[in-house]
Order: sequence, then C-alpha cells, then structure tokens
Amino acid sequence: MEYSLRADELYRQLLNDVDREIYTLNEVGTFPIVKEILAEEKTVQKNFIFLTFGLMYHDPNSEDWPECLKKLYQSLPDKRPGIAIIAIQTAARLLLRNFPFSIQEYAWLADRCTQAQDIYKWKNPHLPALINHIKRYLDHSKEQLDEQLRKSLVNLLESQMSLYSGNDLKYFKTLEGIIADQVEFPLQPGEAWSDRALADSQTMTDPQRIAWTALLLHCQTASAGKPSKKWLKTAESLLAEVGQELFIESLLEWFPLVDKQNTGSLNEWNWLQHQDTLKGLLWCCSLVENAKLTRAISALAISTYKKIPGVGPRAIKVGNACVWSLGQIPSDTALSQLAFLKVKVKFGTAQIGIEKALNATAERLNVPRDEIEEMGVPAYGLTDVGQLEETLGEFTAQLNITGTTTTQLVWIKPDGKTQKSVPAAVKKEFSEELKDLKATAKDIQKMLPAQRERIDNLFLEQKVWPYETWKERYLNHPLMGTLARRIIWRFNTDNKTVNGIWLDDKIVDHESNPLSNLNPDTTVELWHSIEKSTEEILAWREWLEQHEIQQPFKQAHREVYLLTDAERNTNVYSNRYAAHIIKQHQFNALCAARGWKNQLRLMVDGDYPPAMKMLPKWDLRVEFWVEGVGDNYGTDTNETGTYLYLATDQVRFYPLTAPQRTAHASGGGYATWGEEGSDTPIELKEIPPLVLSELMRDVDLFVGVASVANDPTWSDGGPEGRYVNYWHEYSFGELSESANTRKEILQRLIPRLKIAKQCSFEDKFLVVQGEIRSYKIHLGSGNILMSPNDAYLCIVRKQSAVDKSSENLFLPFEGDNVLSIILSKAFLLADDKKIKDPTIISQIGTKSNVGG
Repeated sequence: MEYSLRADELYRQLLNDVDREIYTLNEVGTFPIVKEILAEEKTVQKNFIFLTFGLMYHDPNSEDWPECLKKLYQSLPDKRPGIAIIAIQTAARLLLRNFPFSIQEYAWLADRCTQAQDIYKWKNPHLPALINHIKRYLDHSKEQLDEQLRKSLVNLLESQMSLYSGNDLKYFKTLEGIIADQVEFPLQPGEAWSDRALADSQTMTDPQRIAWTALLLHCQTASAGKPSKKWLKTAESLLAEVGQELFIESLLEWFPLVDKQNTGSLNEWNWLQHQDTLKGLLWCCSLVENAKLTRAISALAISTYKKIPGVGPRAIKVGNACVWSLGQIPSDTALSQLAFLKVKVKFGTAQIGIEKALNATAERLNVPRDEIEEMGVPAYGLTDVGQLEETLGEFTAQLNITGTTTTQLVWIKPDGKTQKSVPAAVKKEFSEELKDLKATAKDIQKMLPAQRERIDNLFLEQKVWPYETWKERYLNHPLMGTLARRIIWRFNTDNKTVNGIWLDDKIVDHESNPLSNLNPDTTVELWHSIEKSTEEILAWREWLEQHEIQQPFKQAHREVYLLTDAERNTNVYSNRYAAHIIKQHQFNALCAARGWKNQLRLMVDGDYPPAMKMLPKWDLRVEFWVEGVGDNYGTDTNETGTYLYLATDQVRFYPLTAPQRTAHASGGGYATWGEEGSDTPIELKEIPPLVLSELMRDVDLFVGVASVANDPTWSDGGPEGRYVNYWHEYSFGELSESANTRKEILQRLIPRLKIAKQCSFEDKFLVVQGEIRSYKIHLGSGNILMSPNDAYLCIVRKQSAVDKSSENLFLPFEGDNVLSIILSKAFLLADDKKIKDPTIISQIGTKSNVGG
C-alpha cells in the first residue's frame, strides 16, 4: 500500500492535542485536530486509517507491517490503549465515507481487527464501520470475495463474535450475510451426506441458508482435538441463528448418510474434505439435548470407527468428536450411548476417548467411575421387563424382547385380539410414533448383545452389588432384566451364601425352592463354576434344560480350564494352544471383543508386542505369543502387507508393570530391550484358578474360532498346500475343553430329536447315518468325513442347502456357532437323499454309486 508521511504528522499531533481522559466519539468530533483530519484529502485520510488499524496490532515485528509503521510505533511517546482509542474513533468516522480500498487492503484491515482482541472492552466503532464499508463496496462494485478476503472475514467473525453481545451482534450478522451471500454453500458434492445437505440448502429460505453457511464456515475451523470455550461460545450464537429445530432436523437426515458410499469422483471412503466440518457439527451437538440426535451421534461413532480392510478405521477424528460430544451432553440418553460404545467399539484410540468421556460424566454426576456404565443402561421406554406398551388410537402397540438379539412388535386390537401387521390407521395417523417404535426395537437389538458382553467380562472383576442396587440395575431393570433373569447369581446374607435364578416372579435354587432371607444387607455377585462340585454344576444344567431357559452366555455350561501336568512341567508358560495357524484379522476382532490388546502384524522390519490383557485387579498381565507366517508378499499378506495368518505360541503371565516384550513381525522370540524391572514370568501354579481358567478360555476361543482348520474350504492346506497336515490334524484331532462341553450338550440333546435313531457318538465325532452314506461330524471343527473311506465332505455355511430344521431347537446358552452348525449339518445329512445342492451332491454321489 502507498504511504503518506502527512498521516504520521496528523497521528502524532492527535496524540499530543487530545485530553487522554476523553474517549467518547461525540466529543472526539469537536477536537480541532480531528476536524483537520476530516478535512484532509482522501489519500491522507486513507493512510491515517491504515496507520490506526496497523497500530492496533501490538507486534511491530510482524512481517506484514510496513517499515514506516514500525518506525512510527517505536517513536510514539505513549502507546497506552487509552490514547489509541482516540485514533480508532477518528478512523471509524473516516470509514463512514467512501474510499477506493482494494480487496487486498480490506483483507489487511480485517486481519488487524482479528489480531486486536484486547480492545473490545471499549465498544469501539471501528468494527461495524469496517464491516459496513466492505458491504457497501461489494454491493456497489458487484465484485466477488476472493479467497484471501473471505478467509480474513471468516477469521474476523471467529475471533470477535464471542466478545460481543446484545445490539453489537447485529454487525456480525451483517458480516455473516456478507460471507454467506458471497460464498456458495460451503460443502462439496460427492458424499451422500453433503449431497443431501446441498440439496436441502436449495429449499431453505435466504435467512436459513445464510445462517447455515455461517455455521458451516465456523465448523470448518474445527481442526483441534476438542473445541475451546471461545469456539463453543461462537457456535452457540451461530446455532441460535440456525435454530435448534432446523439444526436437529437437518442432522437427523445428514448423519445417517455419512457412512454411505461416495456418489462422485472421490475415492470410496475419502472423507478428508469434510472431516473438520463433521467434527464442528458434532461439537455443536454438545450444545443440544435431544434423544434422537444423541442416538444418531452414537450410530455415527460406530460407523466412523468401522475398519476398512487394508486401511483401518474410517474416520478416527470424527469418531472422537462423537465421543467428546456425548460426554458433554447432560442427559441419560447420552450416558447410555457412551456405555453402549464402551462395549461395542473395540478400537484402542476410541476406548481411550470413551473412557475419558465416562470419567468426565462420573465426575459431573459425582458417582464412582465403576458405577457409571451400569447407570447408563437405558430403559428405552419399556413399561415392564422386556416389554413396551403404547396406545396409538384404537390400537395398543406391544414391543416384546424375545431374545438377546430379537424383538417382536404386535398390535392389540380393541377387542383384545392381536395381529402382527401394522394397522393401516396407525400407518396413516401415527407415522412418527411408529417410526420411533421401530427405532427403539433396533436400538434394543444393538444394546442387549453389548450388555451381554459386558456382563460376560465381569467374572474376572469379581464385582459385588448391594442387593437393592442389583435389583434396580439388573433384576428389575426393564432392559437388563431380560438378561439378568437368565443368569445364576450368588447371594450372601450374614456370611451364608446361596445360589439362585429368577423363575415365576421369584428367585429360586436349582431345586426351584424360593430363596429366603434376602434383604437390603444381602450382597450379590455372579456365579462361576470354578471350584464348584460336579453335582452342583450338573444340577444347574439340568434345571436350565428342564425349564428351557437359555442363558445369554455360557455360565452353567462354562468350560473350566485347570492346570495340566504339561503346564506344571513347563512351569512359567503354557503350550496348550501353541502351533496353530489362525486367521489374523479374525483373531484381532476376537481379541477386541474379549478385552485383549493386539496389533495387526505387517510384513515389515519391525517389532510387535504380543496379544495381551491387563488385569489391574490382580496385578497381572497375560500374554499370548503369536507371529506372522509366510514370506510371500501378496500371497501371505493382503495388499497393504498385513499378514493373513499367524502362528501361535506360548501363553505367559507377568506382573502388570513388568517390562514389555516384543518380537519381530515374522518371529524370532520375544524379548525386552534395556527396560528395568522383572523380566521373569510368574509360575502358572501361582495364578489364581479363576484367572487361569478365564484367560485360557479366551485363548481357546481365539484358536477355536480363528483357526484355518475351521474353514471347510482349507482341506487343501491353503496357500501352496503348506498347512495341509495341520488342517487335517486339527480338523479331526483331539477335542478342546469347549468341544468337550459341546459333546456333553449334544449327548443330552440328540436323544430328543426326530433324527435321534440315525445319530450316535464315536469318540470325537457325531455320527449321522444317512440313506446314501454315513457321516462323521467332528465336534470341535464341525468338519465332516464320509464312509466308506473317510472322504472329506465340504459344506460351506452359506450354502442354501444347509438345513434349517435346527433353528428352533432349544439350546441352553447363546453364542456357540459351531454347535448350531453341527446340528444344522446333522439334520441335512440325516435326509441326504433330499439334498439338492449340486456341490454337495457331487461329493456324496448317489446310493447306487456308493455301493448301497
């Protein structure tokens, strides 16, 4: 910019002539020096404005300060704000006139105001004067904002708006209008949610569009880990302009579309262009308390933490913003969604954020941290345990929880009869209420499995509840009661312990005798089969079968893992689950579900810690040693270099704070590197039986589910046939503890089935006699051998030919997939002559060509 020395002279004279105690604009206009400035030519006046705005920024070393301003600043006799305000008021009077400022000069002036936050308290008129000047210029010149001026005005809005209130805000609304009028709706097409938002913007009124534009521009600045108080204060003002109703209505439409496939030329899951905007919108959500929006935030969090194969979580920063927002919303719904995310989301970084949010909520509510997740379980409006009733016109909607993952919605007509289809009158007159009911059913179907996992992981916590607290949070809780009433509990009253379960509105023992003496002094904990007598365990199993009560997880039938002679010999490690080949990604998912920490191993020159689980209550850390297998990139790895398979090794226990061991990705032994502390593992005989049993059960699960031997298509040994021997040895080998439990259940169940006469047990197999062949189904892997020569029969789970006759059979617990597969295959093969699947028929042949 050009500079006039005359402006320097006038500025100095102004400071010398003006009484320092006079600050009001009206009085300033009476000063002779101000009159002289107002009478100067426009070039001098324009330079006076530059000088004044420049001196508001108290850092003369800034690169964008002209040298003449720096020199003037250094030579001024008094640089107190009280003196500068007189010059600012004079400059504001000058801005009431028209000056030929360029776009670049407007940007420079706006930047000075942005950086001069310390003078807002004097309610100076320079901001509204500058804003109005820019508006007049744009209105008359018809020029468009360039990127530099747009950015400067957005920064000005961000930095100053939170400092003003009342009537002063009207100037910032003018600024919002300038930005919004001159800038297109600040979203890019190509993503399903942004496409919808852009379409919505076309139907908005001008004030709505301007308000949304200003808010979205603010959201684009959400680059930090969490918002500052100033950011939120600005957001609150901008949100008020949009209006909470429109804000909620819009986000309920936009958020569910965020996880949809991109619609334009973007990469399938490329969110980079809108991540900050989404973060900002989520931060704004912390200022709004609405149950529907809160649930939408939770659903968005799950979507953003979902992993893309070879890439990882889709949008960690957006997910973290979801968690932060839920932690700030002061509602039971927000707490319940955090509790849900705690058990649903397994991603490590997410868990850290969720834990922080739960801690903050616990502190805000002044309750112990370990109570907060139980307190956060929602009732979903259920009017009784497992049931919701709501009257809609002449009909009563009845939502029943029928299982851990299933619900049923029925309609009671005025005459008391029921129907499953939605009445036409309800569809027409109560569409929103119907939509809410269906949403509630979906929420319940997601929440119950998550709560089941949480309870199943409580055995190691040895948590104890006061009786009344337990009844409130579990037994009589409308949602949790559907799980708690299928679980065996221990009740301790006056140092006397009894075990019981819910039946016919009372708590009974395994002989169905009601428990007495349960009172407010009674304590409650989970029943575990460890160190229980065989008679007691069998009694509970028989009771469950007699009353056809399906437990939400294995409890009465829970496997117990005791120390073996081999483990006593190895002393400090177990080889019980060594030398298996497992699928890495499946193993990693199972680790997350059971609370273990694990890292995916890549074919790189790097070290990795073992899979591990921390047990603070026991001051222990358990490690399961694994290593990548194979050295053929692209065959033994996916396209990102992640190993597809792992080889398993030892299980060890260490003190919680013991140095961390690592091993090379492709193996070579675990070791510590120069860390202090004990590197000696704990002897297995020193591990408490409950801990040893539960952790070995986890490892058994990892191998039992993720082993390649469970894949029926792997009979050829996988890549290059390298694992053919392992596949056959494991697929038809000795039974593990979980497989032995499965055998016991089938031995009790099979005699009750219509195919009982065709079934028998032979060591490790369920033998099924079909009309064409005889089949041996392995009770561990579920794989099949056929007579007469033990030929392998491959039946893939997804084949339509798999029989569905077993789907309605009573099973004493949920969660054993292999048990369901074995029963399904048994029903299918018992009637093998009716099989229509050509792949199976080609393997079993016909009765004639088998020789029958």
